[in-house]
Formats: sequence, C-alpha cells, structure tokens
Amino acid sequence: MASDLVLHTLEDLEECNLKKFKWFLKQDGAVRAGKLEDAGVTDIVDVMKECFGLEEAVKKTLNILRKMNQNRLAEELQNNYTDVQESPEAAEKRPRKQDFWLQEFLKTHKMNMKEKVEHIFECKKENEAHLKDVFTELFITEGDLKEIYQEHEILQIDKAIKPNKSQNRPIKCNDVFSLNKNKKKIVLTKGIAGIGKTVSVHKFILDWAEGEANQEIDCVFLLPFRKINCIKDREFSLHEFLQRFNPELNDLEKPKICKIYNSKLAFIFDGLDESRLPLEFDSGMVTSVEERSSVDELFTNLVNGTLLPSAHVWVTSRPAAANQIPLECVGLFTEVRGFTDQQKEEYFRKRIQDTTQASRMISHIKKSRSLYIMCYIPVFCWITATVLQDVPIGNNAGNINTTLTEMYIHFLLIQMNMKSQKHDSKTERQRTKLLDSNKTMILKLAKLAFEQLKKENIVFYEDDLKACGIDESEDFESTGMLTEIFQQEAGLHEMKVFCFVHLSVQEFLAAVHVFLCYLNKNMDELQFFLRKTQFKVRPDNIDKPDKNIALHNLLKKAVEKAMQSQKGHLDLFVRFLLGISLESNQKLLSSLFTHTEDSKYSVTETTKRIKEQLQSYKNNTISPETSVNLFYCLLELNDNSLYTEIQRYFRSSPERELSSSMCSLMAYVLLMSEEVLEELNLRMYRTSGGGRMNLLPAVRCCRKATLSLGGLTETCCETVALALQTPNSPLIELNMSENNLKDSGVKLLSDGLKSPNCHLKILRLWRCDVTGEGCGYLASALGLNPSHLRELDLSLNHLGDSGAKMLSYLLKDPNCALNKLRLRRCKVTGEGCGYLASALSSNPSHLRELDLSNNRLGGSGLKRLSDLLKDPNCALNELYVEQ
Repeated sequence: MASDLVLHTLEDLEECNLKKFKWFLKQDGAVRAGKLEDAGVTDIVDVMKECFGLEEAVKKTLNILRKMNQNRLAEELQNNYTDVQESPEAAEKRPRKQDFWLQEFLKTHKMNMKEKVEHIFECKKENEAHLKDVFTELFITEGDLKEIYQEHEILQIDKAIKPNKSQNRPIKCNDVFSLNKNKKKIVLTKGIAGIGKTVSVHKFILDWAEGEANQEIDCVFLLPFRKINCIKDREFSLHEFLQRFNPELNDLEKPKICKIYNSKLAFIFDGLDESRLPLEFDSGMVTSVEERSSVDELFTNLVNGTLLPSAHVWVTSRPAAANQIPLECVGLFTEVRGFTDQQKEEYFRKRIQDTTQASRMISHIKKSRSLYIMCYIPVFCWITATVLQDVPIGNNAGNINTTLTEMYIHFLLIQMNMKSQKHDSKTERQRTKLLDSNKTMILKLAKLAFEQLKKENIVFYEDDLKACGIDESEDFESTGMLTEIFQQEAGLHEMKVFCFVHLSVQEFLAAVHVFLCYLNKNMDELQFFLRKTQFKVRPDNIDKPDKNIALHNLLKKAVEKAMQSQKGHLDLFVRFLLGISLESNQKLLSSLFTHTEDSKYSVTETTKRIKEQLQSYKNNTISPETSVNLFYCLLELNDNSLYTEIQRYFRSSPERELSSSMCSLMAYVLLMSEEVLEELNLRMYRTSGGGRMNLLPAVRCCRKATLSLGGLTETCCETVALALQTPNSPLIELNMSENNLKDSGVKLLSDGLKSPNCHLKILRLWRCDVTGEGCGYLASALGLNPSHLRELDLSLNHLGDSGAKMLSYLLKDPNCALNKLRLRRCKVTGEGCGYLASALSSNPSHLRELDLSNNRLGGSGLKRLSDLLKDPNCALNELYVEQ
C-alpha cells in the first residue's frame, strides 16, 4: 500500500531530517502545526492521509524529499510506488528497482557466495583451480518421480551403460527452477556419491553470482547438511539460522530483514544423505521467519511450503536417502547421471595438459570395460587419472590396473609416498619416520572408515575421530597425504567436519581394515560379519567365533552380509575385500600388512561359492542387483570364466532353465562387453516371462532380435526403442510379432525408428493388435528416417483404409527404400488399395513385393493395382491379392 511506502521512507530519515520534513510539511498551511508538534512517523503518515489522500500524500512526500536533497529516498519511493500501481503482469516483465541499501546488501551477498563456490580442488589446496576452468558439463536428466524410491545404487551403474530413457530429457543445472512450474514444490536432485551433485550446485551459484543466469532470484542461500549437523540440536528463527551461514545478514534492522524475506529467495540444501536430522514432516508448524524452532522443523516447513511458500527450495541427495522427502512436496525431480562417454574424454583432456598422455590414458581405460564404465563418476575419473599419471603407460599398460581393487591400491600407495618424495632434503631416517607416521594414520583412517560404514555415515566429526584414536591436531600435522584421501572443512561454531574424498575410498579403506583384522586374528572387530543373524534370548548365547576361522569363511559371511542389504551399501566394500584377499594385492599392500597369507585355496572356495549362487538357475531369490554385484566380485578375484560362459551361452542353444536374475545378469554382461550377437531369440531360453523381460536390454547388442511370442507388452517397446537410438546400433532385423503391443507400444517404438542412429532393415509386427492410429505413428517415424528400411510386415493387424492411407505417405517419399510390404488380412478395402496404388504410381521404382492377401479389395482396388503394373517404371516382381 502507498501509506506503507511513505511510512518506510520516513523511517529511514534521521531525527534531525524528520524535523526538517515536518517544517516543510507545515509551509503550505494545509497541515496545522499543532498536529505535527510531537508527532512520530506513524502520526505524520496518518495526518497526511487525512489532509491529502493517499496519492497526493505520496506526491507531497516526494516533493519535500527533493527539497531536502534526499534524492536517494525520493527515487526509492518513486520506484516502489510505481510497482504498486502496476499490474502484476507488467511488474513481472519490468526490471525490478531496489532500494539502495538492498542493492548494496545483495552485492555483498553475491560476492560472499561467489567466494564460497568459485574454487575447486580435487586433491591439494595449493592445486585449487577456478571452477569454470575445470568444469566439465554433467549429464543431468529430468526424471520420473516414481524413480525417487529406487534405492539400490548399483542400478545407477547399470544406467551408465544404457541409453537415456526418451522421456527423461537432459537439462542444464541452471534451469532447475524455471522447469519447476509449481513454485510451492521443491526441486529434488538425486545421484550417487561423487557423481557431481555439489559441483552442479556450485556452478549454479557461481553463474548466478556473476550475473550470467537466474537473475530473477535476489538471494541464494547454500546450506550443506554436513554443516547443519553442527547445530542440529539448537533452536533458531529462520533468520538466526541463516546468519550462521551468511554473516552479511548480521546487524540488519527489522524493516530491512522483512524486505529481504519478501524478496525472491532460493534455498539449496546440499547432501540430504549426510543429514543427522530426524526429518519429522508431521512435527510443529512454522510460518514466520522470526519464530524460533528446531533446525529440523525449519527445514521441513520450508520443504512443505508452510514457511516462505514463494521461495525456491532445492535439495540434493544420494538415492538411498531421497525418499525421506514426501512425494507430494516434490515439484521437479532431477537426476545427475555423471559423464557420458564424450564427457569422460573431455574431462581427461581438460585435466591432463599433455594431449599425447591424455590420449594414451583414455585408450588404456577403454581396454577395461568395467573401469571405463565406472568413469561415469567424476571423482572416479580423478582417482583414475591420479594413478595413471603416476604409473607410466607403456606398451604393456594393458596388464596394470585392470580391477577396481588394483586401481585403489595404487592410489593409496601414491598418497602414502607423496610427501616423502617432496622432501628430498630430509635424511633417509626422517623419510622412513614420515612413511611410518603415514602408515599409522592410514590404519587409523581405515578403522574409522569401517566403523562409520557400519553406521552408514559418510560425514564425521571430531568425536568420531577420537573414537578411532585419531588426534586431529597432532596426527594431521605429522602426515602429508590427508588432503588427498581425507578432507577437513570448517563447520559452524568452530566445529570441524571430516569426510573421505569419495565414498569408494571409505569403502576401500574399510576393506583394508577388515582384512588386517583377519590377519591379526582380531575377532572382536569382525563380529559385524561373524555373529549369527538370528536373535538369541540371552546375549551370552551368541556364538564366539573361532580365532582360527578360515579366510574363505570370512569372505563368505561378508558376501552374505552384503546380499542382505536392500540398499547395496556394502556391495563395493565386499568387492574390495575380495580383491585384497588375492596374494598379488596383499603384496602390493605389504607396507601396511606385517605379514601376508597364502590365499589360493580361500580364493578358489570363494569363487566356487559365488558361482553356485549365481548359477542357481531355478532360484529367483537373488535380486538382479545382487547378481550383478556378485559378477563384479568374480572380476575382482580375477575370474573371468563366468563372463566367458555367459557369452558362450548366448551363442548356443541353452538347455538349462534360467532364473529371472540370471537373465538380468546375462543381459548386463553382454551390454558391458559390447560384443555383438548375431541373434537374440527369446524363445530359445527356458525362463519365465519376467526372465524374458530381463533379457530384453540385450537387444542393444545384437544384429537380429527375434522377440515374437515373447509375451511382451507395450512397455517393452521402450527398451527396444532405446536400443534403436544407441549410437552405432547393430540392430538390422527386428521381429516383435504376436505380442500385444497395441498402438501405444508402436508409438513408443517409433521414437527409436525415427532416430538417425537407427539402421533397421527388416521390421515384422504381424498380429500385434495395431490399428490405423499405430500405423500413423509408424509411417510418421519412418518418414523422418526413410532410407534404411527394406522390409515391413504388418499382416494380421486392424489397419483398415486409414492405415493404408498413412503408409501411402511413406511410399511416395522419394527417399523411401522399402522393397517388401506385407499387409495380409489387414481389413484394407478398395479405397485403401487406391491410396497405396496412387503412392506407388508417383514413386514406382522401389517396391518389389506387395502382399495384400485376404483383404476386401473389390473390383476398384484390383483395377488400381492393374493400372499400376502397366507402368514401365513399376518395380513390383511379386503381388499377392488372394481374397
């Protein structure tokens, strides 16, 4: 309201200037002196409203302020009054004018936010670089809200080797708020550890602070959960809470505070998976920025829109924690999917200045498919580059670092030796002492990694470190590798926050700790694996494990423990533990282990046990995710026999019955190898309908796919469409006949047919319950990519004349290369036959076989075909019109 604007303007006048304002107000005689003698600001506004009315009061205030040379206040009042007079639509389009003090505040705020995010350092503080110099664009998609509840993280790796779903369109991180049409709902972004969520958030803030994007937002507040944890047990108002992260909010007067929270705000809560808040969305309601409450309630009320309902809220999380946000609060769900193959190469070429070395590194990584797949995770790219820069890549480079375990062992050894190599001036004794201190610290960190992995914590505090014998002040001073594998940052109230550089580093060190406990026969530390899973009435009934437990029994129990997890949070840890058990890897870690053990028998027994679990073809109790991880476990044990067997199995006539999990694994192995099958025939495999569905992704890696009578539905067409969209797709023959695809299925399939990557030559869709509508989708897609298809069979569908008309548009396309068209028993009449004949008359030189048998063509239809055959340019060799 205009009166509020005048009130706020006069509140900004110092007392001496307010007296001068009263003097000017009395000069024209409209206001009696007695009314103004002891009047405060609110009284002055009331008097002006009474004497002049609202509009005139504003004008009078503007004139007096200009006479007093209070030009800044006059300009602010003029701008704000114009805003009030405008329609909301006009105000939205016009650049917003702000108070001078607010402009200065926002300038300071942007500068502070820029300082927080503009530098990134992957390893050493002295090597930090500007974010924009090293930033490689990430693959981010707008996802399906149903996928929020897909928790098992190994599925993310599975996605890395499959093309993106057609409906999950790629987006830029700067567009997350503009894509969220419902302003009262939050943006939720998920992605596994190290995938680039925080870097995306920092890039968003940096572009905003530098004026390159999202300038309609006034303030952006970055609120990492790892720092929020430091104050989780205290009560604050929202303003007090934000002051802990943004000192520029301190010492603001109440009117200015109100103005800030009435502006356009964005809250970014980074790392929900690191939160130690209870997240009780049904707890107390908070509606005011001045109302004190728990940190948990402040967050939940911002998310559900009770507090500052017009503010943007963006939450990032690992998949396993994303479902803590109620689905009804989510307006936009996005997923950071890491690097595409092209982005992987871009990353290595940016990070490695020597172009020849970068090319060799990329070539080496591609030799190990499992390593190349894992490089979709940006942090893993950094670890890989660190190792391969240290280990020269020569002609025999294919023999090194072929498993994850080997890669991480080399990475650890590099960090342990790094500081001693820098101090050449030190004596041999001093260097040895330094290496010993590094070793001691690594072992302490390994214990910390395992203890916190059991609790599913990836962020730690000083109490957590002390529990593992780590004295932050002394141990950090004496070691030099900490910033390489273990990060420390300031929390709040001088509280420090710690984490490993990546979750996989924590999992690897946890595996080192467990294997060391085994070597030292420290059974108490191994109770996590060795204690029986069933509950006992009395604690003293718990069996005490034998101190001479065999290694293969420990590994067996570790694998079983990982299989029990619904989230898969122990999967990678178990892979590392199995890898470390190899004698060759124990020798590499000899600087940490006081002795090693002959593990050939244990490795053989463990390998045998894993294969038995995987090859229980009639056992459907193992999930597809577990099957995939067990397969990876075999690779860490340097056993490729199952890999070879599965590839051979695809190429032979199988006799054994396959479980659905085994079908999933077989498809996964084929995708990972990227070898091309001559034919995938679903009818060859003795399995359930679910098993056939799990085999379906292997379509991507075959030349001929026979999917007829496979019990497939319309939704399966999406998987096939994705295969057709894959770059360098080998699929040239596809038979999906006798499946209940319907028009909706053909519509999904059409997304693949129109892709320039599709080179399909033969398509058979007979008896698929397709009508003229589906034929329209098909013809439209093929019209966009008409030059490859040679044979199309749509027999025994309900196309009718409308379907024939749609196909006629394709046939008259000069780029159409179709040789054979079969429309047997498709309910085509003379009218539809006319459409086809007319199209072939205008483009007669390509079609050699046309089958219109068992249709009601009538005399008119047969006459049109007869006229077509008289055309000297007609290429038809075979015409079937049997009625």
